[in-house]
Parts: sequence; C-alpha cells; structure tokens
Amino acid sequence: MSANDKLEALLAPVVEDLGYEYVGIEYSSNPKNRLLRLYIDQPESGIGVDDCETVSREVSAVLDVEEPISGQYTLEVSSPGIERPLFTAAHFSRFIGEVAKVQLQVPLDGRRKFKGLIVAVADDEVTLAGDGQQWQLPLADMLKAHLAPDLDALLAESGNGSAQSTVE
Repeated sequence: MSANDKLEALLAPVVEDLGYEYVGIEYSSNPKNRLLRLYIDQPESGIGVDDCETVSREVSAVLDVEEPISGQYTLEVSSPGIERPLFTAAHFSRFIGEVAKVQLQVPLDGRRKFKGLIVAVADDEVTLAGDGQQWQLPLADMLKAHLAPDLDALLAESGNGSAQSTVE
C-alpha cells in the first residue's frame, strides 16, 4: 500500500464523518518541504474557509495521534476549485463531456501530457478526445489529472450575465 493509499484510508472517513465529500489528496514527500493537500467538497453549497478550518482541525488531530508522516509537514485543506483534480474513475465519469488535462507517469505514444474531452471511462481507462484523436489513458499511470475549463468563455458568460442594463 502506497503512502497516499494509507493517508487516504486514514483521512477519508474523517472528512466524510464531518459531512463533506472526500475528493482526494496530494502528498509530496520532499524531506525539505513535505506537503499534504486534502481536497474536500460540498456539492450543494460549496466550501468556505470555515469548512476548511473545521476539517483541518479534525484531520490534524488524527494525524497527531496516528503519526503516518514522520517529521514536519504542511497540511492544506482546500476546495477542488474550478480546475478540479480528478483522482478516480468515478470522478472522470461524473465529468464526461468536460475537458481535462492528464499527465502520465510513463509516456504513451511518445508523450506524457494530454488534453481533451472526457468521452468514456471503462476498465480503469479514461478515453480523451482532442485534436482529431482519441487516447485510452490508464488510470494507474496517471500522475496528475484535472478539469481544464475554458476560462475565457466562463469569464465572458459571467460578464454578460451580470452587467446587463436596459435603456428604454
């Protein structure tokens, strides 16, 4: 079991018992700057600073007792944000039809970075489509993955919707 798997097994129940959705963790074990980033969500209402503080306090207590990380580290509790990280097949399935960026640990067809529309998830593989191609990317080989929304389009939508005025 990897360090991430052990941390996930320890922390996911704590987050869920507090009434939040456990999204995932990122753990950097660099001895000079260990970082544990925990992503939480509440789809109905979103995540605020108070939610992050509540989860941080409870997770810190569990980490202090269980000591799964030796030495000093930084704990960050965060909402997934607009460029939501994708950790599992269920995450990819939930966002079929959205654009994602994926970085692989090992090259596939000579490349490690892919960006495309999530079109399918099956047998621990995610199918992305982009640039007239489709790629079957193994979940087990993914180093990082996250949604990649068109920020310019989102800004244009929010600008059009919020600043309308009518002259008669």
